Amino acid sequence: MAPRPPRSRLRRTLLAALVIGSVTLPVLGAARPAAVPAPAPSALAPLRAATPAALAERYAATRADIRAAERAATDHGDLRRAAALHAMAEPARHFLSFDGRDGGRTAEVFGDLSRAERTAVLVPGSDTSLDRYGRLQAGATALQRQLGDRSAVVAWLGYRTPATVSLDAVTPGRAAAAAPALRRFVGELGALKPATRISLLCHSYGSVVCGRAVSGLDVADVVLYGSPGIGVGTAAALHTRATVWAGRGTGDWVAEVPHAHLTLPFATLGFGTDPLSPRFGARIFAAGDGGHSDYLAPGSVSLANIARIVSGRTPAEEGRHA
Repeated sequence: MAPRPPRSRLRRTLLAALVIGSVTLPVLGAARPAAVPAPAPSALAPLRAATPAALAERYAATRADIRAAERAATDHGDLRRAAALHAMAEPARHFLSFDGRDGGRTAEVFGDLSRAERTAVLVPGSDTSLDRYGRLQAGATALQRQLGDRSAVVAWLGYRTPATVSLDAVTPGRAAAAAPALRRFVGELGALKPATRISLLCHSYGSVVCGRAVSGLDVADVVLYGSPGIGVGTAAALHTRATVWAGRGTGDWVAEVPHAHLTLPFATLGFGTDPLSPRFGARIFAAGDGGHSDYLAPGSVSLANIARIVSGRTPAEEGRHA
């Protein structure tokens, strides 16, 4: 095979640098917190039904795991982590699962899962961990309040998210590793209450995770917001019967990320087609003028429209294709 022309090699190098720079520069300075030791979680019995009694037993078991992790953080001298875990262990909070190791893995329920007719699963993006959990919690709380009774929201922090300022944030490796866990979780959630309408809500790098996981899942909607791309060229390539939605706030810096997909000797960089582009084929919903972290902000256009989608209704105002 003839060697690649120098101009082509230069173009690929510049595009790779542009992808990395566009993702990292807007949030330069973010850092991955140091590792904090935590015990392995206890073995949980399979949750076979979303009855109040079964859920209460599960929530009590995970609360004990959180308190054990709090003690470990205190012994380690990390009072910030200990305080965060102390708040998580409050009786009013409900976790289907918890693992305090490696940045943290959790699935927290907002609302009454036993009564829910519709359930939204939030899949967060980069720099989400036990030490940076507040934004995910606030968004889940706001969405559940917007949805009202007979709804539940699950904040699924089920993978080691990449640091925003890292090569991991522009490569699919973390998403590929996370996808099997998300598939299992959504499958189990659907089996608990088969009649419940489930929607996947995928923010930023979390949309890459959803793109890897959604094929064959029994979900009604896949909502991509603040997405840099998901690694496929069209919504049809996801092989899902779900309606695929995409939205982006006008103040979101991710709009400046180049939609490249570069295969280099050491990695694949970028996530390809913009989910808001006409050729991707998603339904576009209006997301207002918020920034990258504002999609679930109380009172926002994006929150109202995402809640309508989860409820099976058409967004109040559908957006135009980018």
